[in-house]
Amino acid sequence: MTKAIKLLTALPQAQRERLMELAKEVSFPEDTRIFEAGGTADRFWVIRSGAVHLDQEVTARKRVTVGTLGAGDLLGWSWLFPPYQWDFGSVAFSNVRAYEFDGPSVLALCVEDPLLGLSLVRSVAEILAHRLEITRGRLMDEYALGRRSPL
Repeated sequence: MTKAIKLLTALPQAQRERLMELAKEVSFPEDTRIFEAGGTADRFWVIRSGAVHLDQEVTARKRVTVGTLGAGDLLGWSWLFPPYQWDFGSVAFSNVRAYEFDGPSVLALCVEDPLLGLSLVRSVAEILAHRLEITRGRLMDEYALGRRSPL
């Protein structure tokens, strides 16, 4: 399995510095719902410390954790693709500190600096591919053990 891609370290330094000009430091106390599936996706975060669970509602009363993110991880990618709605929900598993980025501002920067845009989209694509690989591995492990899928 490949090593996780971290968005800020994947970008070349000059592009990372331009992106960081748009960063705002935020924090979320433990158990804070950061976003809900189906909500408007207009921002993203890079986690500085703490942990976040990604979840999916399976019934009106039950959510299933589908992933956990930590320091350096990208939280949120739906801001990049129409219809700009979250595919999952997200909750702070512990106290979280993060850099927050406004999606429309980042998209405008990508239009202004196409090289940064290409690097950013490639990095996000690599992150998503890595997460799909992890999920596939989990599903195969569950199948091999004769269990129902956790997803």
